[in-house]
Amino acid sequence: MIKDFGALIDNTHDARHRVAIFSGMQEFIKHKSRNKMYISDEQLHAMVLCIYHGIKVQVQGLYGERISQMCQCTGSQSWCGGDQRNDWVWVMQRPWRCYGALNRHLLWQLQRLFTIKLLNEDGAFVEYWLALALTTIPENSGNLDPVSKFVQVRKAPAAVALQVFSMGNVVGCAHVIPEITTRSETGDGRNEQWIVNSHIDLATWNDVYN
Repeated sequence: MIKDFGALIDNTHDARHRVAIFSGMQEFIKHKSRNKMYISDEQLHAMVLCIYHGIKVQVQGLYGERISQMCQCTGSQSWCGGDQRNDWVWVMQRPWRCYGALNRHLLWQLQRLFTIKLLNEDGAFVEYWLALALTTIPENSGNLDPVSKFVQVRKAPAAVALQVFSMGNVVGCAHVIPEITTRSETGDGRNEQWIVNSHIDLATWNDVYN
């Protein structure tokens, strides 16, 4: 059972993910939380943590109503007896970053979903919902392709390919279509570029994934 941050690191088998989670948490504590105190590696490893495999976000339905949508993230664990399920989500970015037709949103794929409690300066514990995600950046500044009328995105550079961020920036699940596949030496296919299917409606999305 994963019950603290150290256990999460030990349970994460991909070395890139371990580094990203560790460095991302340090960055979050330093810049995002109200805790300005120095936290040692030992203190970070001992922090209480809880792993989740899904979270509900509020999205807008076809008629403008607010409804809940479940974003799933099972990490390396299987989903319903099959492969793992790590949903693609729309992540709100800073106001001055528009990204063309994506309108301040980028497509990221959830890899880990967890909560962690931090002690603030007033001595109270505050719980933060965080995620580790595979990030993408838009091609052609996020403008629509003149032929397909879709936006294309590609895997971000290695230095920022994995990010820890607040789940409060997620505004809903997304549908992407693999476009380019590269082959590793073992023959495994790894997608490096995707087409953003922004025309899929919520009912169709639920039919496809649920």
